[in-house]
Amino acid sequence: MKSVHITLIIALLSLIVLVPEVKGQKKNVRQLVEIEIIPDHDTWTYDVGEEAVFSIRVVRANVALTDVRLSYSIGAEKMPPVMSGDTIMTQSVLTLSAGTMSRPGFMTCSCNVEVEGHSYSNYVNIAFAPHSIMPTQIMPHDFNLFWQKSLEKAALIPIDPVVTLVPEKCTARTNVYHVQLQHWRKDTYLYGWLCVPKKQGKYPAVLCLPGAGVKPVPAEVQLSEVGEGMITFAIGVNGIPLNLSQEVYDNLRYGVLKDYAFIHLDDKAHYYYRRIYTGCVRAIDYISTLEEYDGRNLGVIGGSQGGALSIVTASLDSRVKALVAFYPALCDVTGYLHGRAGGWPHMFADKNNQLNNKTDKIITTQYYDVVNFARQLQVPGYYSWGYNDPTCPPTSYYAAYNVIEAPKSLFVAHQAGHWRFPEQTEVAWAWLYDMLTQCK
Repeated sequence: MKSVHITLIIALLSLIVLVPEVKGQKKNVRQLVEIEIIPDHDTWTYDVGEEAVFSIRVVRANVALTDVRLSYSIGAEKMPPVMSGDTIMTQSVLTLSAGTMSRPGFMTCSCNVEVEGHSYSNYVNIAFAPHSIMPTQIMPHDFNLFWQKSLEKAALIPIDPVVTLVPEKCTARTNVYHVQLQHWRKDTYLYGWLCVPKKQGKYPAVLCLPGAGVKPVPAEVQLSEVGEGMITFAIGVNGIPLNLSQEVYDNLRYGVLKDYAFIHLDDKAHYYYRRIYTGCVRAIDYISTLEEYDGRNLGVIGGSQGGALSIVTASLDSRVKALVAFYPALCDVTGYLHGRAGGWPHMFADKNNQLNNKTDKIITTQYYDVVNFARQLQVPGYYSWGYNDPTCPPTSYYAAYNVIEAPKSLFVAHQAGHWRFPEQTEVAWAWLYDMLTQCK
C-alpha cells in the first residue's frame, strides 16, 4: 500500500508543479553566456585527500566560446580562496586541478568571465567526506531544562483562537481560515492559515513553517489536498497578520524587524527566537483542539528557517510524528569561529563577527542552534538540499544531519542552491503523507 500512495501522490504533484505555463515564463532563469563548471566525480563528492578536477566551459547558444579571459578562485566554502588565477580560454574546455581538502567539508570553485562588455559568473560546491562533518557547536548542560521551563511558561498563556473563514481562498475540497492565536505572553499573537478538508472525517495534520523574512505566508492548500486530504496550518512567526498589504511587510522588514535574527542575542532568555520556537509548539496546541484532527498523526515541514523550525519543533514536542526539512538554517552557526562555514544568519561571519563574537552571544547560540535539537530527535525525518546553497551552506546542515540518530532519509540534488526542484517537493510530500497515513 505504501508504494501505491507514493505513486499516486507523485502523479498528482507532477500535474501541479511540472506543467509549464501556457503564457510563458514569469522569470528568465538563464543568462546569455553561462559558465559550466563540471566536477570529475558525478556525485560531486570526494574523499579527504583525494584530488578534485574541474572541466570549465564558457557557453553561448550551446556553443563553447574561446579567446575569452576567465578568472577563477578555489577554497573552502565561505572562506578566503587558497588558489586563484586567470587565463585565456584558448580551447573550448579548461581543465583545472583544484587540489583537495585535509578535513571533511565543502570546496567552492568560482569563475568569472567578461564577454562583449558584460560580466558573468558561476560557482560550484563539491564535498569532501560530507557525512563525516561534525558540529562545532557546544551542548549546554542545562539545555533541556531551559526549554522545559520556556515551554511551561508559554503554556500558561491561553491561546484564545480567533478563527475567520476566508471564502475567496476556499476550494471545492478545502475550507481556508485566517487564525489568530495568543502565545508566549499575553497580547502577543501568532497568525496562520488553516486549511481543513470539507469532507467530514478525521484527518492527519501538518504544521507548515516559514522561511526567514517579514512577509505574508501562503495557505498550503495544495498540500492539504494531497491524497485523501490533510489539515495544514501555515504560520507566520513574527506576530503579524497574514492578510495585510505588502507595504506593511516591507515597512517592518526594513524597519523594526530588520535583522530580527540578531535581536537580544546577548541574552538567551530574551533572544528573538525564543518566541518563535515556543510559538511553533503553541501552534501544535491549537491543532490538537481541532475536531477534524485525528489526534495522533502530525507532521512538520519547512525550508530554510522553516527547515530549522521543523527540526526544532519535532525535537521539542513529542506529538510530532514525522518531519521534513529542506536546507535548514541556524545549523552550527559557530562554524565561522572554527575556520569553516556556519549556518544562516551568519552571525559570526565577516562584519557580523565584530559585532557578535562575544561570550554572552556565543552562549546564547548554544540554546538555539539546530545542531543541539538535532542531537535529540526521536522521530523519522526526510531531508533534502543541494550543494550550491550560498544562504545556508551545506557544511552547516551536514553538521546537524550527521548527529541525528533517529531514522532519516536524504535526497541530495547537487546543483540546487537555496531553492529546490519540483522533484524534491514531490518526493518529500509523498513521504510525509505516507508517514501520516500508514497507521490509518
